[in-house]
Amino acid sequence: MKIILHSILFMGMLVLLTGCWDRIEINDQAIITAAAFDIEENGKIELTLQIFIPKSFSTGGSGGPGSAGPVTFITSQKGYNIADALSKIQGKLSRKLFWGQCKVFIFGEKVAKRGIQNHIDYLLRQPQPRERALMFVASKAKEVLEMPAVLERYSSERIKEQSKLTTGIKVTLQDLEEMLIGNSSAASLPYLKISKEKQMQGQTSKYAHIYGTAVFKNDKMIGKMSEKETRGILWLKDELKDYTVTIRVNDDHGEISLSPVFANINLIPKIQNNKWTMKVKIETEGSIVLNTTNLDITSEKAIKIIEKAYEKKIQGRVQLAIDLIQNKLNADIVDFAKDFHRKYPKEWERVEKRWNEKFPEVDVVIDVKAHIKRQGYINESAGRKKSD
Repeated sequence: MKIILHSILFMGMLVLLTGCWDRIEINDQAIITAAAFDIEENGKIELTLQIFIPKSFSTGGSGGPGSAGPVTFITSQKGYNIADALSKIQGKLSRKLFWGQCKVFIFGEKVAKRGIQNHIDYLLRQPQPRERALMFVASKAKEVLEMPAVLERYSSERIKEQSKLTTGIKVTLQDLEEMLIGNSSAASLPYLKISKEKQMQGQTSKYAHIYGTAVFKNDKMIGKMSEKETRGILWLKDELKDYTVTIRVNDDHGEISLSPVFANINLIPKIQNNKWTMKVKIETEGSIVLNTTNLDITSEKAIKIIEKAYEKKIQGRVQLAIDLIQNKLNADIVDFAKDFHRKYPKEWERVEKRWNEKFPEVDVVIDVKAHIKRQGYINESAGRKKSD
């Protein structure tokens, strides 16, 4: 009996040992927080990594006043592909590279236009890169990582935090993979614009921020959408959460600003007499956050006027986006294909291979119903005569 018990205990110890036998301590790792991919004129890939400095965390380093130093450092190498460039970076470091905490991937615009499928395949085949990592496009990816961060500890953290505010589309590595292998073979990534601003001393500094969308078709970037056009896409994807809509009501001087507090979007596909139609049904509820008009917003008549203007504004935004993706880009980034495939599988089979021809022909009907439920704490516009 004792021999059996000892054997069981011994086997249990072996199982526990195998779980941490090849564990690498955090101080022995070079933790990657972000990666950027650019391409040279000769076709070589430039891989740029932002690597965390563990000692800066323990000494209170945050990049701000009184800190022990920067929290991260930037390193880059060129190679024939990602694996080649990565091996060159690893050869210059004293610690083993670790992808498990990499939360941001940025493609340079030149890379994006040539195609990103090989890069995505590489990242997905590796055991460490997180599928929840956020994906972006920028004119020069390396430049974004090299920029100083404001309010955050390092540049990629600033981008990640801005993405949480839903000012643009939000796409993870897993989302991108699903879009590229989906029915439409189209994808979209948030675009990082590099802007300049003057400092108090007269110097100019650069910063990156989400501004618009990069549109892909069959893994290649084919165009960009402005911030205004992206708003329409966010409505269609039901991803617009925290923002403000400002409208002018009739010829009244002043504006009314509304903050949507609720939105429900339904995409309803319909095929009748070989005519393909997509009805976009939007129901939204808004709260007035600022009124600089003469309208008395306690009046039911005034509220109806505001609701109609609100509906018109949303419809215009959505129509602008639809016109762009159907007529100019011909890229189904809102995945109408999936909705038609789900509801009409037989009809879908007949057009699947020529969806590029069919998508621009789909008649899109936009139906918006807006409601103003909360007028805010101040019912009248201060300092203005009221009218209805």
